[in-house]
Amino acid sequence: MRVEQQALFWLIAAVVLVLLIGLLQEILLPFVLGILFAYGLNPVADALERIGLPRVVSCLAIVALLVIAIVLVIVFVGPVLVEHVTQFANALPTELQRLQDLLQTWAQEKLGTHSPAALQAFNSVLTSLSENWEGVASWVAQSLWTQGRALFNVLSLVLITPLVVFYLLVDWKRMLGEVDRWLPREHAAPLRQMARDINGAVSAFIRGQGTVCLILGCFYALSLWAVGLHYGALIGFATGVLAFVPVLGWAIGTLIGMTLAVLQFWPDTLPVMLVLGVFLAGQALDAGILSPNIVGSKIGLHPVWLIFALFAFSYLFGIVGALVAVPLAAAVGVIVRYGLKAYLASSVYTGEAPAAPGDPPV
Repeated sequence: MRVEQQALFWLIAAVVLVLLIGLLQEILLPFVLGILFAYGLNPVADALERIGLPRVVSCLAIVALLVIAIVLVIVFVGPVLVEHVTQFANALPTELQRLQDLLQTWAQEKLGTHSPAALQAFNSVLTSLSENWEGVASWVAQSLWTQGRALFNVLSLVLITPLVVFYLLVDWKRMLGEVDRWLPREHAAPLRQMARDINGAVSAFIRGQGTVCLILGCFYALSLWAVGLHYGALIGFATGVLAFVPVLGWAIGTLIGMTLAVLQFWPDTLPVMLVLGVFLAGQALDAGILSPNIVGSKIGLHPVWLIFALFAFSYLFGIVGALVAVPLAAAVGVIVRYGLKAYLASSVYTGEAPAAPGDPPV
């Protein structure tokens, strides 16, 4: 098969796969979560197997511990999180009104009668959002339910996901062997190397960046709670979770946290500076210690590409797209680097005709 025919075949296969994901996205969440959990926990299963436990027993133990951990989180963390979200949603109109009053007071003190029109427009936006907050919240909830009612089916998440994790862990090595057997024999070696690089990039995100997000979430939540910021635990943990998108997640959390700090503590500047110090310390902890030692440089993706991938996959495939956006972006990044390397070594780039068999080297 010629190179053009191979490229056309894989292009058609990719298009068909994307179309299938788009058609089936409402039922894919339990399976996508199962794949992510199985991929992340496969090294644990391998380690237990190396110490003498049968593969099936190892997988059963891992799934049982996973289910117990999820149940404990739902029982102990879930109610606190729901309470914080409910309080924040109920208090948001009042907080917006306070922000509007604070900005008006500041503008009158600093600018006098020359307040800019931008402030008036901003006040109009805040007033509209405050008056229509209940409608906005209802619209968001209805949109999430309408677009993903099958995704959030509790039975499917609780029952199907552990089964998917178990069967994938049990058959992981056999599935990899089957995929390796399907590779074109002529290109098997470079494809295996590319797969190893993709695995390194994706595992750095799922295992490494997941650990970083968990540590940062706990750090931000405990620190903001200690400072005394209202909804500090909620804002802090959300900022840690959003850390899987470098810079953007931290910026969003800092903006929300600083806005709430100003509303709560102003004109007392010390608590506001403490809240800012928490976010700066978290960013320093991430950049200086956690990411270099846990994630390393294996992802190798520019933050702009990560942000674009997150928005694009979320727009196309909803929650399923948001879950797989960064791992797929890491995989695509590796494939693009291999393609660019092949292009730079080809006659298309160099302009030199390939040497015929038997020609002496130049």
